[in-house]
Amino acid sequence: MSIIINRADIAATAVAPAQFPTTRWPEVAFAGRSNVGKSSLINAMLGRRKLARTSRQPGKTRTINFFSVEDRLYFVDLPGYGYARVSKAEQETWGAMVEGYLKDRAPLKRIFLLMDIRHEPSAGDRMIYEWCLYYQLPFTVVATKSDKLSRNQVAKHLGILRRALDMEDAPIPFSSETRQGRDALWALIVDNCGLGVI
Repeated sequence: MSIIINRADIAATAVAPAQFPTTRWPEVAFAGRSNVGKSSLINAMLGRRKLARTSRQPGKTRTINFFSVEDRLYFVDLPGYGYARVSKAEQETWGAMVEGYLKDRAPLKRIFLLMDIRHEPSAGDRMIYEWCLYYQLPFTVVATKSDKLSRNQVAKHLGILRRALDMEDAPIPFSSETRQGRDALWALIVDNCGLGVI
């Protein structure tokens, strides 16, 4: 599936439900620890270089950012978790904001949980994975930065992630550099959001 996106724009930056878009387009959300590559993945998925802001400084995204895609769909960039330099009070505020969005947002069709393929799942990774299972939310684990490993290492590390989380299926490997995994994610998005052809 070769998807070409002609129109993608930042639509809303929110810290509370009152600031969420009201168009009721389907939404897919991207969650993961700080610096796992959420913004890079979103840019790669949309064929843009700087739509979602990337930074070497962890904890850069502190709001829920909605990107409109072809005036039919929203990509939702969630604040990263697990950044130690953020105060505990701020971490709790972010956590409540993200949990409220994930549990209560009616247009949300799928959550992509991003984890660095090079490392075993962090405590935060395990927590959000178990949390999604508990609330029976539709989600897919994506193993980012696959270009940092050889093909054999990718297969090995996908197995490590799968076993560590006791998953039935292996995560989807993704690289924002090579676009590996882009078509697989788009196929899921189109199917889950009932878009037909985008």
